[in-house]
Amino acid sequence: MAILWLLLALLMLSCVLLPLVRRRRGMIEQVHPGHPDAADPADYGFLRQEELDVRLPGPDQDLLDALELVQRTQDPTAAAQLLAGTETAGELRWQRVQALAGAAALELQQRPGGVHETPGGQWLRVWRAERPEDAGGAAVHAEFLVQRAWRASAAGTEDFRILMEEAREVCGQAAGLAPADPVPHIIELAVARGLGASREEFERLWLKVLDRAPHHMGAHLAALHYWCEKWHGSREQAYAFAEAAAARAPKGSLLAALPLFAVFEHLPEVNLVLSLYQSEVITKAIQGARHAVHEARSEDPTLPHVRHLLVFFLVRAERWAEAMRELIHVDGHVGALPWTLAADPAAEFAVYRALAVAGYEANGGSPASLPG
Repeated sequence: MAILWLLLALLMLSCVLLPLVRRRRGMIEQVHPGHPDAADPADYGFLRQEELDVRLPGPDQDLLDALELVQRTQDPTAAAQLLAGTETAGELRWQRVQALAGAAALELQQRPGGVHETPGGQWLRVWRAERPEDAGGAAVHAEFLVQRAWRASAAGTEDFRILMEEAREVCGQAAGLAPADPVPHIIELAVARGLGASREEFERLWLKVLDRAPHHMGAHLAALHYWCEKWHGSREQAYAFAEAAAARAPKGSLLAALPLFAVFEHLPEVNLVLSLYQSEVITKAIQGARHAVHEARSEDPTLPHVRHLLVFFLVRAERWAEAMRELIHVDGHVGALPWTLAADPAAEFAVYRALAVAGYEANGGSPASLPG
């Protein structure tokens, strides 16, 4: 009898899920870039999927030039000079440290090295060996260890713990070399989350960040993860943290968009409620993020992060025209949430972009009617 009940339950579940899966698959197939009825991204000035840059959330030509030179020559001088000339307390330094560390981690993953092969990311080893007093190099090294831990090992394993402990030590070195720089402490927020720091320990570390950069968007994104349900907090704590940060955000700050990131972190794995993305909670978070984008400086380095997440939510909410307006600003670079969670970020972004184009045109939109 138990087996009969189990089979009946599975049959009922399939009746609910299969139509949703087919609908989702049908939408994607209908507007897949290769489909003859799909709109051409070039009609809107969008890049082809294979042209999308997965390294960064938005343009930073100085960083890309430095990274290209470093990877080609294995000489870290260009990267060291770039960070030395980047404002210490600004968002751009955090973003550039992340990008350089991510490049080194990816190189090592692709070329782990061997008897007759030099491992990838050798330029970072040279940087640390030849410039041990360079605060930028120490920060990149610390972030490299954190990213390597997440890429190579499952949280809680011995290898993961060893890499995180080493990252914490290097964070301390980086902080000692540049006491006013918040980046080493922001990196340590991820270390504390990974190692399961107590709330008292985490809050002491958070105060160090606030003392140096109280309105740092990157720092708040790093701290938000700790308070999320899947780590050490709850949905209520994450929402409270995000809403408090948004409430005290100065004019022009993108912290007003933080509740949207909190909502994203707590989306259900399987959504059986089609109206979820039009609910009051998500609608309010979207409106807060859109207002923050409108008020922010156009050169704010974290602006693309917010715009990318807005694309995701606006497409899910079937707000096609608004999604298209955000796509105009971010198309070309896809190194941001939520795309980076996918195995192929460019492909994931292209699917959502195609859905936005299809929905926009189905409601009378066209390239000529889309405002710049």
